[in-house]
Amino acid sequence: MAEKANEEERLIGCIVYVKRDNEELKAELLSERIQDGQLKFYVHYEGFNKRLDEWVDESRLLLEKGVERKRKAAADGDEAKSKTEGEPSADGDTSVVFDSQKEISRLRNSGSMTQNPNEVHRVRNLNKVIFGEYEIEPWYFSPYPIEFIEEDEIYICEFSLQYFSSKYQFQRFRKNYCMRHPPGNEIYRDEKFSFFEVDGRQQRTWCRNLSLFSKLFLDHKTVYYDVDPFLFYCMTIRDEYGHHLVGYFSKEKDSAEGYNVACILSLPPYQRFGFGKVLIDFSYNLSKKENKVGSPEKPLSDLGLISYRSYWRDILVEYLMEKVGQNGTTTIEELSSATAFTTQDILGTLQALGMLKYNVGQYIVCLTDAVVKTYNERKKKKLHRIDPTKLLWKPPVFTAAQLRFNM
Repeated sequence: MAEKANEEERLIGCIVYVKRDNEELKAELLSERIQDGQLKFYVHYEGFNKRLDEWVDESRLLLEKGVERKRKAAADGDEAKSKTEGEPSADGDTSVVFDSQKEISRLRNSGSMTQNPNEVHRVRNLNKVIFGEYEIEPWYFSPYPIEFIEEDEIYICEFSLQYFSSKYQFQRFRKNYCMRHPPGNEIYRDEKFSFFEVDGRQQRTWCRNLSLFSKLFLDHKTVYYDVDPFLFYCMTIRDEYGHHLVGYFSKEKDSAEGYNVACILSLPPYQRFGFGKVLIDFSYNLSKKENKVGSPEKPLSDLGLISYRSYWRDILVEYLMEKVGQNGTTTIEELSSATAFTTQDILGTLQALGMLKYNVGQYIVCLTDAVVKTYNERKKKKLHRIDPTKLLWKPPVFTAAQLRFNM
């Protein structure tokens, strides 16, 4: 038994083949645990997004096909990090202990919302979340309290974002919680959506809860303590029960890099409906109100990058087709001024579409047949756009003290 335990422990950090559906895929073993008397391993499939990471039975490991071990120095370094920074250890303990003073010492008051650079490597710790009328399977790790990870499901109030380990606790809370919208100012409303502006400093608990919840679906970025320097723009749909959160983006109150978005997320139940583009469209409408150009903070998630590239393409092609015309001329600077896109994002989009040609010492933008065809097809769908006349907002002004983080 001791030899078997040692052998299993030595597998952590190794690359093995794992059966998944009808395929045999290479995967790294990140952690292990005993569940219902069965040994399970947490695996990350090589070349696949981390949201596909999962716990698998020992029987799905194809050890007979070989075990690829990492170099000892790298393994030792990972183990040291695991013990000091909350990574899963070799014995399968996925508990996370946060030292608030240590975390606060790492905070940045500008730039990235990524707080702990090693956080993206942790094992997903929740199985299922009940949010409003939806049951959602998380994609990634989020630092919820340790007692929650042993529950089969947790309950999150869709209005307060407060989290509960039992349905009874959740229902008791809901009876006494009256607010039915995000705790901020409603700055936009049309026939379909509303937007609320929430100040991270004024609504610290709510914004931290939002950060915890969104981290379940965002791999690269998170805010845990440091919400004070950010504004959160929350998009909701309305019915007789209240405003239901469908997505949000955060924005630094004072971005030295000129970012107009720090984190952006459409909640999983509302993805694939074009809501991500509505969020992006709203962020650029804010930039236009500020008389600035803007760009999202990098790196973007894979889904975020797809949404942004699609949005940039649609807006640029629309402007070129409708404002410039077939025989008109324009410049990159004019495109930037009209759209609030940075020149780098414009050039990158035009190059990706094959629309930027170099001729006789200058660049020419060419509308290809494929681009025009795609534009005409999308135009028929009449995608939802933000109406600037319904945006009741002025760029907020903050003092230096208001931009600092305080406990």
